[in-house]
Amino acid sequence: MDIKDFKAGFWTKQYNYKSFSPALVNIEWVISNPRINTLLSEANLLLGELNAFSQYVPSVDFFIMMHVVKEATTSSRIEGTQTSIEEAILKIEDIDPEKRDDWNEVQNYIEAMNFAIGQLNQLPISSRLLRKTHQILLQSVRGEHKQPGDYRSSQNWIGGATLADATFIPPHHTELHELMGDLEKFLNNETLHVPKLIVVAIAHYQFETIHPFLDGNGRLGRLLITLYLISNKILTKPTLYLSAFFEKHRTLYYDNLMVVRQKNDLEQWITFFLVGVVETTKKAKETLIAILKLKEKHEATLYELGTKAAKAKTLLEYLFQHPIVSAAVVAKVLGISPPTANSLLREFERLNILKETTGYKRNRLFVFQETTGYKRNRLFVFQAYLDLFYE
Repeated sequence: MDIKDFKAGFWTKQYNYKSFSPALVNIEWVISNPRINTLLSEANLLLGELNAFSQYVPSVDFFIMMHVVKEATTSSRIEGTQTSIEEAILKIEDIDPEKRDDWNEVQNYIEAMNFAIGQLNQLPISSRLLRKTHQILLQSVRGEHKQPGDYRSSQNWIGGATLADATFIPPHHTELHELMGDLEKFLNNETLHVPKLIVVAIAHYQFETIHPFLDGNGRLGRLLITLYLISNKILTKPTLYLSAFFEKHRTLYYDNLMVVRQKNDLEQWITFFLVGVVETTKKAKETLIAILKLKEKHEATLYELGTKAAKAKTLLEYLFQHPIVSAAVVAKVLGISPPTANSLLREFERLNILKETTGYKRNRLFVFQETTGYKRNRLFVFQAYLDLFYE
């Protein structure tokens, strides 16, 4: 089927409302739209470059770790969770008690993402994998009573306070078995001659339209994109996440999903999706290059520390995965005394690698251990590094 001829589905009468029954997607898709084909070629080229570059870089893991944190905070923020990147990398005892629920949701997303990626060596993208990942996503947080790990057994809706004023009502729960089975087959169908980026664009739309869980559909649907790219060897490492693009264009994101359901315009959604892949891939490569330059710059300055240089280099490596540290943490990680740790931190401050902070800074940097005239419980922030992960 040519995507321009796509019929999204139909409205099904239920008791006092109508739910949307989406068409099945496990079919041979044809793309005749020149603009989409051009974007597809550009996106594939850029993904190939990012993939090759990520394999060449010896220290790509710290880049991935921070991108996972950024993805977790951004994807959760789309759903209303208010946690910053800085907060996400702090320990729970350093978080304002009023914000710990949001912090826990982000930590669950990180755990769920790492689990799902790790499982790809043993499992295909399947209902089993999605349900287990969903269970981790909702463990011990808001939504923990909404059937974690199980497809919904009741009607849900998007927008509005009730079914009566909902923006969109997904299919009835009795349709989920067939719809999710079809989606699983589509994601793993090797007989279809459909470009992988087209498959994942359609799959994301379909997952969000089915909305198979009572909660967590948005986060899991966005995670599905990265899982598919890795499982199909488009990426060998998880270096690409689209949540920042979707959040930046949040209204367009939701509108383009809705226009498929309302006007059968799958071409517009795929165009938007591919533009997101192009822009995000460019940004990811630029960020990785900037991180390498920052690392080289700071490593060069450490030689002036003489006998401290070796420990200083170890600390610098640690900072790329843990950009917020305290003297106690440094002492433990490096196996040095607290006075030596404080001395090393002062050197990093002098070299403008670290910045000590004791409060808010432009509403972006959050620290919850105030100093009270003493040099204790201070947190040191690798701010230049964190800045690279902001749009």
